Amino acid sequence: MALPDVINHQDLLLTLNTNSEKLIKNALPGVDVYPLFLDPENGVWVIRAKFQPGLTLPKHFHTGVVHFYTLSGRWNYLEYPDQPQTAGSYLYEPGGSIHTFHCPADSEGADGFMVIEGANINFDADGNFVNIMDAGWIEQMIIQAAKAQGINARYIKPGGLATYSAE
Repeated sequence: MALPDVINHQDLLLTLNTNSEKLIKNALPGVDVYPLFLDPENGVWVIRAKFQPGLTLPKHFHTGVVHFYTLSGRWNYLEYPDQPQTAGSYLYEPGGSIHTFHCPADSEGADGFMVIEGANINFDADGNFVNIMDAGWIEQMIIQAAKAQGINARYIKPGGLATYSAE
């Protein structure tokens, strides 16, 4: 078999290094974010997030799968208190799962890398609908927070020829 023709020509690798990218503080309350890849059309968001100690996010239902790798710190789902996620933990969350992210107040917070497909349908403590977080919503929150901090959010954007969001 011969080498196939190039379909999408690349002049350079699309790569980001969070050691040199700008951290977007409080992209969501209590969550600082490095956006890496945001694809609203296909519902995929890839981020590195830093969670503050004492943070509890709304209970949420996943419409798609999540891959979560914990880089440092400690967190758990309130529904699974005996299964804390610590540095080096990889968690697979199937679509259709429901849980509540929590970073204990006595922790250093947590830092993690996530690949999320689909949306999080968020609910309050009484089970009432709050909002839908998907790649498009996350992209808008990141852009707004970055603008408020005087920075351009830089991440990889797919399309005919994938590129960066801002140069």
